[in-house]
Amino acid sequence: MKRKIRTYVIICLLAVLSVTALECMPIQAAKLPSLKVKGTQLVNEKGKTVRLKGVSTHGLSWYPEYVNQKAFTDMKKNWKINAVRLALYTSEYNGYCTGDAANRKALEQRIDKGVKYATKAGLYVIIDWHILSDGNPRTYEKEAVAFFKKMASKYKKHTNVIYEICNEPNGGTSWTDIKAYAKKVVKAIRSKDKKAVILIGTPNWSQDVDIAAQDPIKGYKNLMYTLHFYAGTHGEYLRQKAQAALDQGLPLFVSEFGISDASGNGALNPTEGSRWMKFLKRNKISGIGWSLSNKAESSALIKSSSKKISGWKNKDLTPWGKWLVKQFR
Repeated sequence: MKRKIRTYVIICLLAVLSVTALECMPIQAAKLPSLKVKGTQLVNEKGKTVRLKGVSTHGLSWYPEYVNQKAFTDMKKNWKINAVRLALYTSEYNGYCTGDAANRKALEQRIDKGVKYATKAGLYVIIDWHILSDGNPRTYEKEAVAFFKKMASKYKKHTNVIYEICNEPNGGTSWTDIKAYAKKVVKAIRSKDKKAVILIGTPNWSQDVDIAAQDPIKGYKNLMYTLHFYAGTHGEYLRQKAQAALDQGLPLFVSEFGISDASGNGALNPTEGSRWMKFLKRNKISGIGWSLSNKAESSALIKSSSKKISGWKNKDLTPWGKWLVKQFR
């Protein structure tokens, strides 16, 4: 009898240890299909058109708390997104290029966590070099080359990582300057990662895609050009510019958009927003909404009164957040 009891106890202990071991094992997310550019379209390995639909974080120095596993997993499941954008400001508020070495290290760690969380959640992830007040991307060109070379070396085996190399060139920066910058950064990325999709900003806050279409970068595959719009400011005239670029064969990717005015605040224009959604759907263009934060402005997805950093209900969302989630669903 004692032997039977001992055997039973040993079996139970082994069962408990096995369960504990399973719980401690890291959960590997399914490997997402690698993406490539074919014509003006983003496609998967089988050549089928893919539209990425997701949200952008606000600056990683401003709202780092929204970069967490539960938030990414919840948004994939409940909002039906398939991509997230990590906005790394270069200049403003503890920017990557204006802060000290400790700040840069902290920001790189946030990106690393963001990539891991997105990968586990089954999302594509855009690493965004978010220039703003430094309107000409050549201002921090050396820093950009070093940064993207490091990122490409680190994530070259991640089929879900996309690189956005200059958010919104502005201040009168010419396509000539942007192109010269982009060629150097693209070369740096390609020295480590031969296939990842690279997004390139265009003049005038990533609006003058028709100008870029007249003289695109040659010699590399899987390049796309960014178009940004805010429906409260940008209407049919910008869609005409986008269509002109598409007609010339330029692959477009909307890496940031909203339905407020261009400042990120002001009244919402859902009517014009719906026109934009139809345009993106008709042309099979990806779109990333701004921004995953509770900032007190109309382009934030989360109400400023909500302190939740995941698991949001409809009541936690701003009017823009509710509108966007409805579009995703």
